[in-house]
Amino acid sequence: MNSTNILWKIVIIILICFQCIAQKDNKKYPFQDYNLTFEERVDNLVAQLTLEEKVAQMLNSSPAITRLGIPAYDWWNETLHGVARTPFKTTVFPQAIAMAATFDKNSLFKMADYSSLEGRAIYNKAVALGRTNERYLGLTYWTPNINIFRDPRWGRGQETYGEDPFLTAELGDFFVRGLQGDDPKYLKAAACAKHYAVHSGPEPLRHTFDADATPYELWDTYLPAFEKLITKSDVAGVMCAYNAFRTEPCCASDILMNDILRKQWGFTGYVTSDCWAIDDFFKNHKTHPDAASASADAVHHGTDIDCGTDAYKSLVEAVKKGLITEKQIDVSVKRLFMIRFRLGMFDPVSIVKYAQTPESVLESAPHKEHALKMAQQSMVLLKNENNILPLNKKLKKIAVLGPNADNAISILGNYNGIPSELSTVLKGIKDKVGNDTEVVYEKAINFTNDTLLVYANLKNQYAYEGKFGFKAEYFNNKNLEGKPEAVRIENKINNLWQEGEVVIGNIKANNFSARYTTNFTAAENGSITFELNADDGYRFFIDGKQVLDAWSKNRWGEKTYLLETQKGKKYNLVVEYWQGEGKANVALNAGNFVKTDFNTMISRLKDVDAFVFVGGISPQLEGEEMPVNFPGFEGGDRTSILLPAVQTELMKKLKSTGKPVVFVMMTGSAIATPWEAENVDAILNSWYGGQSAGTAVADILFGDYNPAGRLPVTFYKSDADLPPFEDYKMDNRTYRYFNGKPLYGFGYGLSYSTFKYEEVKIPSKITKGKDVLVEVKITNTGKMAGDEVAQLYIINQDNSIKAPLKALKGFERIHLKAGETKTVTFKLTPQDLSYTTSEGKYEQFSGNIKIAIGGNQPDEANKTNGNLITKMIQIN
Repeated sequence: MNSTNILWKIVIIILICFQCIAQKDNKKYPFQDYNLTFEERVDNLVAQLTLEEKVAQMLNSSPAITRLGIPAYDWWNETLHGVARTPFKTTVFPQAIAMAATFDKNSLFKMADYSSLEGRAIYNKAVALGRTNERYLGLTYWTPNINIFRDPRWGRGQETYGEDPFLTAELGDFFVRGLQGDDPKYLKAAACAKHYAVHSGPEPLRHTFDADATPYELWDTYLPAFEKLITKSDVAGVMCAYNAFRTEPCCASDILMNDILRKQWGFTGYVTSDCWAIDDFFKNHKTHPDAASASADAVHHGTDIDCGTDAYKSLVEAVKKGLITEKQIDVSVKRLFMIRFRLGMFDPVSIVKYAQTPESVLESAPHKEHALKMAQQSMVLLKNENNILPLNKKLKKIAVLGPNADNAISILGNYNGIPSELSTVLKGIKDKVGNDTEVVYEKAINFTNDTLLVYANLKNQYAYEGKFGFKAEYFNNKNLEGKPEAVRIENKINNLWQEGEVVIGNIKANNFSARYTTNFTAAENGSITFELNADDGYRFFIDGKQVLDAWSKNRWGEKTYLLETQKGKKYNLVVEYWQGEGKANVALNAGNFVKTDFNTMISRLKDVDAFVFVGGISPQLEGEEMPVNFPGFEGGDRTSILLPAVQTELMKKLKSTGKPVVFVMMTGSAIATPWEAENVDAILNSWYGGQSAGTAVADILFGDYNPAGRLPVTFYKSDADLPPFEDYKMDNRTYRYFNGKPLYGFGYGLSYSTFKYEEVKIPSKITKGKDVLVEVKITNTGKMAGDEVAQLYIINQDNSIKAPLKALKGFERIHLKAGETKTVTFKLTPQDLSYTTSEGKYEQFSGNIKIAIGGNQPDEANKTNGNLITKMIQIN
């Protein structure tokens, strides 16, 4: 047993002792008696509070109530694909869209279970350190994102489980169950279904946008996943969205919040606003005159927490004005304390098993192994012409090129944690082939252009007061005010901190600022380009003159300044930087822009045996409300789904050599690759694969893992296939309603093996209201063991009924050795065999309906996933 585990056990024992003493000596109120029911304890606690204390508990950062021994607590935490934004190192699994591509419910359950364990260890540590008031250390996780990825241009689609309501609901169910645990009394963690409910872009309009959907579309597409997680999975929380729905802000929607969520579904958990959404009521939607009226209306509609702002502080005023009663405030406050009691926050460590989770679970071996497994499972082989893959590990020389080849930001996705170790594709390939194969790397291009800033090593040209490097001053505020909290010499400016991570001294990586000062001595007459990249704001001074200004707002943004230099002259450089919420990063580099000469590069690499181009896009380009304006991207969304032209141009040059070209595509959304689909030898879609992405890519490229990932979204051929982004109608959207032919369809994915489906067993006649079992035998007819994803679809045969063209209603991922046969059983419920009426009601089909079973959706050719079997059944 290592010393860390021994110390942790000692801490647990001390906490247990202290809590036992506290319980014995300080039981002044019934709510402190853990032998009472949670309901009795909550009622008693809330009865002790003043109006002001109640209202303060409805902010995401709820203060301590010291007179009652109630500690402060911040509700805001994230674990989209591993515990995120914490100051501690955690396991980072593939991005949510990638996890959906596994089509493996059990893998998602285990990932959520592991993430919850790591979250518990972090919370336990926070309690021991007295840090429960800090963001990203709590047990209330605002995930999963179960919005339907209806349009591939939406930048946050990467956070979802794809475009299909059934797949989203099934994966979301297993995620919630894994995260919340199976203890009959206590939650391991509290999940939160978001963003309720009709929400999927555009990002630049989200604070003002008024979405609409017919009752049919609402219940057929946008609500099924929420309905399952609330009525079947017992999800603890719900987050209401920024946008309005039919002119009412979602957090104050009569239909969504009062009628459906609370009345029809009987949801008794808590609801949080999306962060700053209450302010949107009166600042952007203009539906309310002020904070008091907005806050009262939100609470009337069951929104219990105001995230990110102080709008709810006006609830005290609202009560006095008669806009809301204190009794209505009590309803929300009781919901909130019920969650905290269910999490065991007020009970002895000795009786809450999750409270004893040790720190050693962080990045434990099983967690890291599962991160690799899920990365392997998630990757989708889109093309493998003439079985060019797997590559031979004994190739003499491989060229690895592209903007994502060595990009840690892309593999980590967004809403992510920071692991102790990670593997980019370049690292994965080098580790795989060892010394037997020469691996050469060139970035070659950026995502959207072929002109790179080639960095120069200037470390010996930066000096301050006789010491090489920069004088770094750190301030515990965002405005460089007062004396710096800490000062030190840093040899370069290249900092990246996770939100909440300690920067220096008492400064954590949010709401701080820094000033970096040095003297740069030019080595020659000529010029040098300085590149400054930071989030949130920065400015750059040379000899006292401000030359760059991105102080007001900046995210993943970089600016450059060309300085004409004289040999031997010293230039005073000052970088000023501030950070608000989110990750903190600031970097100053310098060099010269060079346009990549493709012909010269090809000549230089003429002796390679194969090219691996690692491109696509990145969370630097797509994501949540981002001020990115590169060609094809706007505000976090995409204006075109086509692969940036410069990447196609480079691959055309690579193809002209006659050498094998493998395209490893990283993305969180569908990319149109018409030329690549016709001309590149192999395409592997690797998404944003988490900490082990590079290892997983190498395992697949060199045949140590047989790919079986499936697309959870449709990959269209072009922008012309897409309806207007702002239109929330589902006509001609997603595989369920798309009338065209996709480039690669939902559910598509190749293997190194082949599979055969046979002997389907299903009753020819089905009685309404009864479950139906469907069996099929699947054989691996290839020479390599591998996984197969069996998919069951129903196809409506009644043209008088509006229903999807085809709809997924079952999926199972199984492992088969070469030559092995297994039987897969699907259970179709009456709900699965129902359609949505124009009024938004569910009715079971009558008469004939077609069932299709195979390794892909109907009407989609797939060379490796075998035959598709269809059966006509009759429902009476």
